[in-house]
Parts: sequence; structure tokens; C-alpha cells
Amino acid sequence: MRTLDEIRTEIEGLTERRGELFHALSEAHDPALAAEHNELEEQIARLWEEHRATRARLRHGEREAIIARARAEERLERAA
Repeated sequence: MRTLDEIRTEIEGLTERRGELFHALSEAHDPALAAEHNELEEQIARLWEEHRATRARLRHGEREAIIARARAEERLERAA
């Protein structure tokens, strides 16, 4: 599992490249640059999703443990 800082650093690098692409595309349309821009957008979106998931895991624990706790609480509520 990567750290939040590692993910954030990668996002910043890709965002900087995206800015360069915006500048180049504003001067003239280039299909190759447009395709690279679309790929960067997808990568950045995946990285933000990884960042959110990692942050949630650090705050609340692993998904399986959260589900197990919720099920245990539900069983206690039904038994009460």
C-alpha cells in the first residue's frame, strides 16, 4: 500500500503535465496530445480514488474489519 504522500506526489506530477498539455492544445489541436490528455485525466481520477480509499483505510481500518464490526453491532441490536 502506498502512502498518501506518494499518491499526492504522483497526482501533482500528472497535474503539472496536464497543465502543459492544456497550454499546447490551446495553441493548436493535436490528436496525440488530446489522447494523452484523456489518459492523464483517467490516471488522475484513479489516483484520487486510491487516495480516498487509502485515507479511509487509515482512518477507519480495513474494509473487512469495518463490515465485521457493523454486522456484530447489528446482531447486538437485534438481540437487545
